[in-house]
Amino acid sequence: MLFFARSRAAFVLAAAVVSTAFASSISTASASARQPVDGAGAAGLERAHAHNDYEHEHPLYDALSNGFKSVEADVWLADGELLVAHDREDLQSGRTLQSLYLEPLRQIVRRNRGAVHRGDPDTFTLLIDIKSDAAATYLALHRQLRRYQQILTRFLPSGVNEGAVTAIVSGNRPAGLMRRQRVRYTAYDGRLGDLGVITDAGFAALISDNWTRNFTWQGIGPMPEAERAKLRSIVQTAHANGQRVRFWATPEASPQREAVWQELLAAQVDYINTDHLQELRDFLLRNDPQATQPYVSWQSRTRGQPVS
Repeated sequence: MLFFARSRAAFVLAAAVVSTAFASSISTASASARQPVDGAGAAGLERAHAHNDYEHEHPLYDALSNGFKSVEADVWLADGELLVAHDREDLQSGRTLQSLYLEPLRQIVRRNRGAVHRGDPDTFTLLIDIKSDAAATYLALHRQLRRYQQILTRFLPSGVNEGAVTAIVSGNRPAGLMRRQRVRYTAYDGRLGDLGVITDAGFAALISDNWTRNFTWQGIGPMPEAERAKLRSIVQTAHANGQRVRFWATPEASPQREAVWQELLAAQVDYINTDHLQELRDFLLRNDPQATQPYVSWQSRTRGQPVS
């Protein structure tokens, strides 16, 4: 398998180079969180997903400085604005999807000449979890994303036109509305119930689900063989359809989290979900021989001009 293809010596050297680049960009982000950064200074860590990214001190920037290739933002439609927060009572004026994510990403992509992580040929994932009314919030999101289409993956009648950033809608997802659109700026986040049912990766690019609702093992002792086989079957089915896989609600306490991360990595799960950025970064640099390589890529990799 390609997963085990690289020699240990080559991996150690690559990890050292990537780690040095990460350390430099961490200093940059800490010095001025409001300034766009170049991400990892390398291709970035494909498996690294920042759960509830907006809760970190420097939303987006902390994740980028640790080499993450995927971040999650919860959004609410309030007074015509897309505000970012986990709960409605935490909404704050000015903490918008545009100010925390879209505008910084546009600046970073311009600065890095077409990529979020400089020199990265693969897309960066912005997972947008809709918390308010599905249809109204999605339509407002669609209108806003249209203004940033130059950096976004676009889903067209002719196929997928990959951009530097791929937005994926999770949470309250208006599937019917999204299916009827001829032009979309987001993909759909499916659930395990959709696995093998919705097989169009140009629509459901991602399959996500709650770990605790599907697996009893929480990182204590060995993983039961039946559950290990189930996990690998899920990933194999999704990958055969060109879809990526993510689980939320995995353990966050050590050492249980590392035990689960190891099984996710061995099964080739595409995104490892965490609130602990540096810990996952260090884990991946030690354990992922293909840290900068996606398991699944879009069939169409043409980055075209904006849709009028």
